[in-house]
Amino acid sequence: METQSEPYVRLASLRQMHRTTAHASSARSLADTLQRIVDGVVEALGYESSGVHVVRPDGDLVVSAVNKQDGSGAERVGRVATRDTWEQRLEAGEAWGDLRFVPSTQGREFGGDDLPGYPDGPPPRFEDQWHLSDRLFAPMFAAGVQGGSYGELIGVLSVDRPRNGRRPGAWGREALQMYAFQAAIAISNARLRADMQRALVRLEGERQALRASEESFRQAFEYAPSGMAIAEMGGDQHGRILRTNDALCRLLGRPASAMRRYSFSDLVHPEDGGTLLRMSAEGGGAELRLGRRDGSYVWVSLRNSVVADAAGGPRFLLTHVEDVQDRRDREFHLAHLASHDALTGLPNSAELRTRLAEQLCDRPSEDEAKGHVHTVAPEETGGAPTRGLAVVFCDLDGMYEVNERFGHPVGDTVLVEVGKRLEAGLREGDTVARYGGDEFVILAHRLAPDECQEVLERLRLAVEAPLRIDGRFIRVTASFGTAWAACGTPVKDVLHTADLRMFEEKRARAAARAQEPSRPVVTERRIAAPMPECTGAPWVPQRPAVQRNMVRTWQTGAAPSAITPTGSVEVRSAQELARLGGSPHVHRVVLRGDVTDLSGLRRLPALRDLVIADNPGLSYLDELEGCHSLRFLAVSGCGSLADWVGAAGTGVMFVEVGPGHAVAALKTLRKAGRLRRLTLREALSEGDEDLEELRHHLPGVQVQVQVQVQVQARGEAAATG
Repeated sequence: METQSEPYVRLASLRQMHRTTAHASSARSLADTLQRIVDGVVEALGYESSGVHVVRPDGDLVVSAVNKQDGSGAERVGRVATRDTWEQRLEAGEAWGDLRFVPSTQGREFGGDDLPGYPDGPPPRFEDQWHLSDRLFAPMFAAGVQGGSYGELIGVLSVDRPRNGRRPGAWGREALQMYAFQAAIAISNARLRADMQRALVRLEGERQALRASEESFRQAFEYAPSGMAIAEMGGDQHGRILRTNDALCRLLGRPASAMRRYSFSDLVHPEDGGTLLRMSAEGGGAELRLGRRDGSYVWVSLRNSVVADAAGGPRFLLTHVEDVQDRRDREFHLAHLASHDALTGLPNSAELRTRLAEQLCDRPSEDEAKGHVHTVAPEETGGAPTRGLAVVFCDLDGMYEVNERFGHPVGDTVLVEVGKRLEAGLREGDTVARYGGDEFVILAHRLAPDECQEVLERLRLAVEAPLRIDGRFIRVTASFGTAWAACGTPVKDVLHTADLRMFEEKRARAAARAQEPSRPVVTERRIAAPMPECTGAPWVPQRPAVQRNMVRTWQTGAAPSAITPTGSVEVRSAQELARLGGSPHVHRVVLRGDVTDLSGLRRLPALRDLVIADNPGLSYLDELEGCHSLRFLAVSGCGSLADWVGAAGTGVMFVEVGPGHAVAALKTLRKAGRLRRLTLREALSEGDEDLEELRHHLPGVQVQVQVQVQVQARGEAAATG
């Protein structure tokens, strides 16, 4: 190397150094790379001994590899020198570019067990002779750093004993400096390769854990006993269902492919939309109703959790859906029992006080609070008549005689029928409650004083009309007392005032009766018509012959145009029905025969009772929707009738169905909000599967079966001939 005038020597050295560094860079591990580096110094650069000192994470340098042609020096591997020691060695050395040369005169001062030691030899014979105590260090810095003073020290390459016995010249120093630079790159690459291998091992472990986690989630999602769904979050598809499990599909009766077309906002009950929005905004859970494929709704408990992406942002919404319909039904049933009278099914006194208290406040002089409108008695306003909340006390007269003469079961039946008549005589939104014993209380909203008197007269006529019970007619009378509720008046005071006024009327009626001969309550004897026997023919409610004069039947086509139909009428064709012309006096209609166009019934504002008989062509009742005054519906001989949704859109409260009709179709009556009783004239026994399923779909509705005896319905069908 010292024959610098010979270029081929330098080229040969460069080729040898290039092969050596390439060989060092191809090692698979850091230890192999370090060993090849020290071996390359001996093979390519002409030194007999070399070692590499690598910087540890704590900053100290450790001997990681040595090479000595005689095989000695292996005991130095693993020995450590502090960072301060190495900084002193490098600062004390003579700077040969990036190299540091420490002559023998100073090398003894910086010796240590991490460097090779030699006995003192004779002094040099010429100026550039290599002494055994000379030290030459080549610092190695991080790859890519220009100049050693600017890079991070990653190790030091120490060389010793040149083969030619001379200190290296300019070319030898340059070659060692280039080799140290390439060695630093090889060490950095080896470390990077080791880090990558460790990262790959760690990544593969994470991938396996992720696959196991995904499989666990998939199985937990698919086989969960309750419903689960994954929905989109953000964007124009926010809330759209992406995936559902089998339990949710079974609960809602919809296939998974169809569920992906919806969001929960599409399935929620209209009344529960606000609950769903609040839950989406606030998180957590809520109970609401979701729509099934058959049009029904089921109560569920929804609990949401957000699935975040790698950046921590929301990605999906995981929704847990639990069926709580049975619990809700039990709660509704218990709440109904707690707030309603067991005998009549009407609200009890506690529920009455609650509803009345909701309308009243303690501070009528203050501004109206949000959602509350002050209730004011009409007489307090002055000027033109206004409307108010009437509280009516109703006490039945003659119940003691009924119980004594006919027994308490008959008395209970009287109370039930009177409650039905009172409820049927009120508007939607009004309340009739059984206060206790034979006392009822009515809450009538938005009534003027004159309208209140009309309502009382109508209710009095309804209550005092004869009651037919077990083939006997029983009559009772009633006393009414009215008080006007107003904010600032306690509930108990309002009820007490109505009670006092009721007793005033009762005393006045008693005084009037005292001037007449006493007349005990007896059964009506002017009607002796026997009950018809049950036959296989379609059942039609029949009125006794002596009462048929109350039903007006005529051929509409032959009736003079001046005649206005009143009361009850019988119709046998759509033309006859159309000719009624929206009469305000027709309250009861009997349809016989093949009359399939029922649209004319919507033009009868006073229609309360409807009987449809012997109409095999009738398949649906959609044209009844809108008959809000309808309260009683009797159907017989309509075997093709398979859809009762139209009846659910009316104000019907009592429905009687003759034999031969599909019981399963009656489940659509669940949407009839005012329905109280459903009577089936069908050969069904208690425990029948269809009957139990029907009762399950109609909670709060009294479903009864009567086969052998045909009970006279309220406002029976007119019989001809």
